[in-house]
Amino acid sequence: MAETRSGEVTMKGNPIDLVGPRLNVGDTAPEFTCVTKGASGLEVVTLKDTGGKARLFSVVPSLDTPVCNTQTRTLSSTLKELGDTVAAYTISTDLPFAMARFCDEAQVGNMTNLSDLHNQSFGQHYGVLMAGVPVPLLARALFVVDPNGTITHVEYVKEVASEPNYAPAIDALKKAAGV
Repeated sequence: MAETRSGEVTMKGNPIDLVGPRLNVGDTAPEFTCVTKGASGLEVVTLKDTGGKARLFSVVPSLDTPVCNTQTRTLSSTLKELGDTVAAYTISTDLPFAMARFCDEAQVGNMTNLSDLHNQSFGQHYGVLMAGVPVPLLARALFVVDPNGTITHVEYVKEVASEPNYAPAIDALKKAAGV
């Protein structure tokens, strides 16, 4: 059984336990298996499949909520200046179809959606899976991983209903990308 960290974050002021380790800068990025809606249907994506570039993993509880919506749009807009020098991913337990619909409607084309619904391996391995909630949800977080698979930035957002601190993550992403 995975480690559970008590009261690690809050949701609207209520303490929430998180399943999995608390990752730190310098750690090797853990493997995961998520699903995305590809051109030919559902496709499995692993950490290895994201390799080759500096990567931003933007973790949200659900794209159908205002703060997650804002987080995704803000990062998408900020990342436009970096073009294809980096890779960016939005990860939640939303269905891949709902995530794709949101990004189509929001015109977010520079972030790949990864659904952690099927086995919550991202949530468990990155320490963002909320325990004790009625459906699987991930706590809000930002992770930057360099091309070699080393974590160069971590932010577990203390209050799930709050936005992350974007600037340090973007700075770490630029540094990891060498731009």
